[in-house]
Amino acid sequence: PNYPEPALGSITCRPIWSSLTCPLSVLSQTNEYILSVVKEGSDSLLLGLRISENRLHLLTKPPEAGGWSRITFRDVGLDDNRWHTVVLAVSGHYATLTIDCGLPLELKLVWSFPGTLSTQGSWFFVGSRGHWRGRFTGLLRQLVLLPGSDATPRLCPNFDPGLTELSIPPVLKSTPLQLDLLRPLYPYEAETRITMGTCPPCSAPETGQLWFNAERRSLFMCDGTTWRTLLQNQKRLDYVEDYQDLYTCSETFDVEIFSIPSEGLFMAAANRASRPGSGIYRWRNESFHLYQNISTQEARGWKHFTIGDKVFLVVADAGEVEPELSVIYQWNRRRRRFLRYQILETHAAQDWEAFQIHNHSFLVVANHRRARDSNHNIPSVVYRWNSDSQLFEVYQTLSTSGAYDWEFFTVGPYHFLVVANTFDGHTTTISSTIYLWLDSRFQTFQNITTVGATDWEMFQFDGRFFLAVANSQQLSRRGPSLYSINSTVYELNTFTQTFVRFQDILTHSAVDWEFFTLGDEKFLVVANSHDGSSYSLNSIVYRWQGYEGFVPVHSLPTFGCRDWEHFSTDQGSFLIYSSATSRLSKVFRLRTY
Repeated sequence: PNYPEPALGSITCRPIWSSLTCPLSVLSQTNEYILSVVKEGSDSLLLGLRISENRLHLLTKPPEAGGWSRITFRDVGLDDNRWHTVVLAVSGHYATLTIDCGLPLELKLVWSFPGTLSTQGSWFFVGSRGHWRGRFTGLLRQLVLLPGSDATPRLCPNFDPGLTELSIPPVLKSTPLQLDLLRPLYPYEAETRITMGTCPPCSAPETGQLWFNAERRSLFMCDGTTWRTLLQNQKRLDYVEDYQDLYTCSETFDVEIFSIPSEGLFMAAANRASRPGSGIYRWRNESFHLYQNISTQEARGWKHFTIGDKVFLVVADAGEVEPELSVIYQWNRRRRRFLRYQILETHAAQDWEAFQIHNHSFLVVANHRRARDSNHNIPSVVYRWNSDSQLFEVYQTLSTSGAYDWEFFTVGPYHFLVVANTFDGHTTTISSTIYLWLDSRFQTFQNITTVGATDWEMFQFDGRFFLAVANSQQLSRRGPSLYSINSTVYELNTFTQTFVRFQDILTHSAVDWEFFTLGDEKFLVVANSHDGSSYSLNSIVYRWQGYEGFVPVHSLPTFGCRDWEHFSTDQGSFLIYSSATSRLSKVFRLRTY
């Protein structure tokens, strides 16, 4: 292949316990690592191949030795502005170096090279020692580890020994296209385009293409459906401005923001009135506009989810009319509408949660109260998708008391569900339960005392895991109910393996938390709905400030606030809140600097 010559040099290397092919260009010859194996946690070098002052060093740490064992090949001559193939074979007490299929140079090791090298609990670095210092600054074309054999007979003789090939991806072996005289252009580079201006379409043909948004100073790549952020100017929240007054069909208990490939951004509003029902809105011309009405029965929530290429919406209908039912809708690509797909029995449903475990798709409903006997202590149901029947089927029932919300989350390999239990028929001070997926079932993991819990919000950052509960009201048998009470943020303690209280925040009949980020900043916004006398309250935006926890930074006037959702478009970042006492929902724009 007609490869361009590197600036200084290139290498291909291999040992007998592993064959190592690594064409590289050496820009500096002071302690630069071609590869290293480092023990995790201790920064102890187990194996290293290093270039230094026209020398090649093999560093090992034999089990019987107290320190490192180093063998040095001098005057290797790799800094002559050409590609080179280096083969390093190591076995027992001997190491053999062959450069460009020339005469081999053999050296004897003081310590016998270990027959096996344990890499358990270690990191393998290519082109570095795991630090900025010692980082390889040249070009590396191939790096192959070949166990138990010498690669020299497989590489030599060769008509161009400096460019021998043992394992190179086909795309890198293509002859460059000489479209100009300044530099060669490879096919995989030639297909990449960077588009500027307004947001271009992102579908299968544009996969891998780049888009630079000059206004946001951000670089995006198309993954076949949406533009994924590659580089983004770090933002900081400056202030919040009123952006859109959105009048819905009736009072709105929930909004769900979602995207449909090739269609754009949508919002589903869960409206109280049965006629005309709930509205689906589409983001067009930089604001939401009504797109479709769907008949619902006192809808309390929507959940968007996908299974394969199918797009679904499921509504939580709370109308206490027998039979009590909720409906799953599927997006019809031809008609470009959501159509009824499946009906499920529910009881004053307040919320749905959709999730996947081991390639299985699940739904869980929060059953709040049974209509025929007004019983709050009823099971909520987990459904699993049957790929044969293409329908959801009952998989498991979980005991709940006035269930209001479900939240699914994962911590490492573990899967959790947490329910917000609101009322057991006597009191709102009851246990809400965290369930752990174990033996193909959800089993009780932890009970947390909550006070009229209406929402859980899980979020994580910097390796820490949090759960925030919205406590709505404390019933009193002797006096008026209390609405101005603490809501609580819990953090997972990895030593006790439980969620422990992290921070109490005074809220006023809180019914929702929403976590969002702007740049490196983390925020929580609470939906304050009632203080015992008024629905006209400030909902508060809290910012994470490390040791101080979440501190209030913005107060947003709301009326009967029921739900918050954060979303982003080409125009920036936004918050939308719905009102359970008014037709007016509002969109706020988050101004950054």
